[in-house]
Amino acid sequence: MTQPVSPPRGGTGQASPVSELPAWRSLAARADVRTLSLLGVLAALVVIGGITKPDEFLDTRNLQLVLTQASVIGVVTVGMTFVITSGGIDLSVGAIVALASVWATTVATQEYGFAGILFTAMIVGVGCGLVNGLLIAYGGLVPFIATLAMLASARGLALQITDGRTQIVTVDTVLKLGERDSYLLGIPPLVLVFAVVTVIGWLILNRTTFGRRTVAVGGNAEAARLAGIDVRRQRLYLYLLSGLCCGIAAFLLIILSGSGQNTNGNLYELDAIAAAIIGGTLLSGGRGTITGSVLGVLIFTTITDIFALNNLQSDVQQIAKGAIIVAAVLVQRRTASTT
Repeated sequence: MTQPVSPPRGGTGQASPVSELPAWRSLAARADVRTLSLLGVLAALVVIGGITKPDEFLDTRNLQLVLTQASVIGVVTVGMTFVITSGGIDLSVGAIVALASVWATTVATQEYGFAGILFTAMIVGVGCGLVNGLLIAYGGLVPFIATLAMLASARGLALQITDGRTQIVTVDTVLKLGERDSYLLGIPPLVLVFAVVTVIGWLILNRTTFGRRTVAVGGNAEAARLAGIDVRRQRLYLYLLSGLCCGIAAFLLIILSGSGQNTNGNLYELDAIAAAIIGGTLLSGGRGTITGSVLGVLIFTTITDIFALNNLQSDVQQIAKGAIIVAAVLVQRRTASTT
């Protein structure tokens, strides 16, 4: 027989509905509120776009373009979400995308066709993630410093490979994936890949031991270690995962642009971190949401599209994104202080 819950001392005797719920239900309720809030923001942006530029914004091709552009940074954001959930950070994702894209589009690599480009992009991404993971997990470097070093190194190597030139893709099977003839029921292949990565990422984070260990490490690394979790190995795996996502994103970018450039992935790290934060992933670790991160990506991509269609300057767009990031962090701090 369950005992009635007494009100907290010094309180009014009236508990909020959320506080009366078990801990996991309380978190789920807050997650639902965040998701609904993000959906509301996205819906408001769609309305704004439809009002300001109804013919252009609501055109099917424009909506396909928005989803396609969101796919590249979205795949990177999925990997970033795992890293931030564990209490880490990865500032090198944009540079890794650039390095993977130029390495996969060299003349020597293209001789191996579709498989050669895909394999090279993914293996370069994983290799960079391996270096990050080893430096952080076993080398004892702070994630900020280790990934900042990778950012500089990967950018420099990408510039050295290309010598500042654009590398054109000549493999037809890769180029055809960017054409409208390859769309499946009106959905671009890049969007389908993004959807698959999102679903897999959600399942791993929410339905597997790996996901629970990631959250535990981000919440309290020492407690996770005492509970039997190999914290160093877990962190290594997480940066490998982030690198893999960067490799996939590089391949999608190659399809989208038909080329490899050392400037690819510029500021992707900021966009991915921002999307994860406004989506509800806690910057200090211990909580992550793939669904929120994806909605964050869609919000930022929609904002970019609306600004472009209305011929608004990019500096105003950056200010708007910065304001959204600050607001999201303030909301996170307020929520954390009340739990």
